[in-house]
Amino acid sequence: MHARLRKIRSLRRFYRRMGIVRFGCDERGIQLAELAIALPIFVLMFAATAEFGRYFYEYTTLAKAARVGTRYLATACVGPSFNTASNGKNLVVYGNVDGTGSPILSGLSPSNINVTYLNSLGNPQTAGVPEIVKVDVTGFTHQSLFNLGGLMNNNGLSLNIAVRPSVTMHYLLTAPCV
Repeated sequence: MHARLRKIRSLRRFYRRMGIVRFGCDERGIQLAELAIALPIFVLMFAATAEFGRYFYEYTTLAKAARVGTRYLATACVGPSFNTASNGKNLVVYGNVDGTGSPILSGLSPSNINVTYLNSLGNPQTAGVPEIVKVDVTGFTHQSLFNLGGLMNNNGLSLNIAVRPSVTMHYLLTAPCV
């Protein structure tokens, strides 16, 4: 009987230990733990992709508008009696030379557009017919949807990036306009 009690006790200990092992092998709730680890990473990747897409949209829109404005200025008459620089700026900002309507991007104004006429050496043209027309977009900032400084309680952090496309073309007229 003494051996039989030892056998029963050892079997009970064995089954208790197996219960702990079975608890370690239990996979219920693992999906929830995996989700808790992976979800923040996926949300961060989605937000970064969306933010990059918005920045890329603003940059390409400004680059195309600057290209259209430069193309207009490369064929327009230059001189004190012509208002070509302001017409070119309006074309870049509003999409028309009159400067009517809303800007192509919110926060964009004609003061953000620089028109420069250059000679063949790349220096600013002072008189006569220029050889190169350059349109720069300056002072326009991509406003991020996510306030990183506010999230981390640090006002120095920001995801706002300056958008500065620039287009240069040869001036196509060879004689001054009358």
